Amino acid sequence: MTITELRKKFIEGKYTPLNAYEEMRAVIDAKNADINAFIDVFDDAREEAMRATEQYAEKGNDTPILLGMPMAIKNNILMKGKRATASSKILEHYVAPYDATIITRLKAQGATFMGTTNLDEFAMGSSTENSAFGVTKNPIDPTRVPGGSSGGSGAAVAMGAAVVALGTDTGGSVRLPASFCGLVGYKPTYGAVSRYGLIAMGSSLDQAGTFTNSVRDAEILFENMSGKDIYDATTINSDTYPLVATKEKYRIGIPRDFLLEGMDADVLAVFNAEIEKLTALGHDVVDVSLPLMKRGLAAYYIVMPAEVSSNLARYDGVRFGLRAEGDTLLEDYMKTRAEGFGTEVKRRILLGTYVLSAGYYDAYYGKAETVRQMMRAELAEVYKNIDIIMTPTAPTPAFKIGEKSDPLSMYLADIFTVPVNLTGVPAISVPVTPVLRDDILLPVGVQYIAPHAGDARLFDFGKKVYDTPKGIT
Repeated sequence: MTITELRKKFIEGKYTPLNAYEEMRAVIDAKNADINAFIDVFDDAREEAMRATEQYAEKGNDTPILLGMPMAIKNNILMKGKRATASSKILEHYVAPYDATIITRLKAQGATFMGTTNLDEFAMGSSTENSAFGVTKNPIDPTRVPGGSSGGSGAAVAMGAAVVALGTDTGGSVRLPASFCGLVGYKPTYGAVSRYGLIAMGSSLDQAGTFTNSVRDAEILFENMSGKDIYDATTINSDTYPLVATKEKYRIGIPRDFLLEGMDADVLAVFNAEIEKLTALGHDVVDVSLPLMKRGLAAYYIVMPAEVSSNLARYDGVRFGLRAEGDTLLEDYMKTRAEGFGTEVKRRILLGTYVLSAGYYDAYYGKAETVRQMMRAELAEVYKNIDIIMTPTAPTPAFKIGEKSDPLSMYLADIFTVPVNLTGVPAISVPVTPVLRDDILLPVGVQYIAPHAGDARLFDFGKKVYDTPKGIT
């Protein structure tokens, strides 16, 4: 059910926020032990739902748009008085002392927070297998991953435990789970939504994103979370936000040379069928060349670990989180980080420290940042002739739990999503025709990418094409 549909029922009094809470809490109680979508489930959500029910009875339509909407929150987003673990042993008992800006704004709209969801530790992963709190399963096929790093949020919405959910997207961490779980996943323009109160992974890459059942729901959440924040200097002032024009019909670019990178044949067939449907709807679909996008994955896995090594230096056993005692201060640091961090986090810290070292900074990090700037220029040039870029969200449907034990094969799952974070542009993943695996229909997502500040264009296009009763599929 969408926000619009649920709100209509709330206003009519046929269904209440308390009804919604009770039904979704029943789903959590029945399924979460197996799916492991939630780390913490909030009992005080019932009180929030009761207050929302009373407000609808008193004021009806004259209430905030998100009042009483059951929502799940990724466990690396701070909520005052709640645990914020980032799915890491090092923060297992850390309780947030303040609300993230996006939480403050959603609280003002009266959202009901069902609980916080599992993720790859410190958002490092593409499958939600790298968590100190266990693996999250895909509700559509529990033998498969839900994607990552925001897999818990994707699984929560997919299994019916929340109407919408928040995640963070550093290299596809919202869009990939959305693709694997059959949801709409949105990653805003960098700076459109405040990062204040998000546990940092890669500060120049991170953005809060959303999981929804419609494009309009993603737009509603964006409208209520975005805007300038005095606590985040990277946020964009809405007064100077260079809005990108919307159109009745769009010119869509397909980077054909980019699609040959390890794509599943069925996913490619679905993608090509989607192109035909767009053409039939009157949109102009053309081929474009984005040769530097192929370098995106390599550049990302230099820039991101470098930022990781810097951001995670604060977890030293002194200021907050786990503290392991040694005989000296240096041993305190070493034992705390050895015991507190998981394998993937250690791997990325080591990679980041290496590429930032005196002997390799220019050879690796400097070159990666140069490629990043060139990618931005390449995109800006391409967008002079097209409105939107279209790619698959992921090269495959959801893979089996434990299937990608090789880190490099796991990293390739992000090949279509990481260029978006490197360049700071907005992107949306929408579910299209599923593919059959082991007698189960698995979701497939298609990704649309707009120019910088083109969020309104993605919402306009997405609503026209995918928010029809059955979408174009």
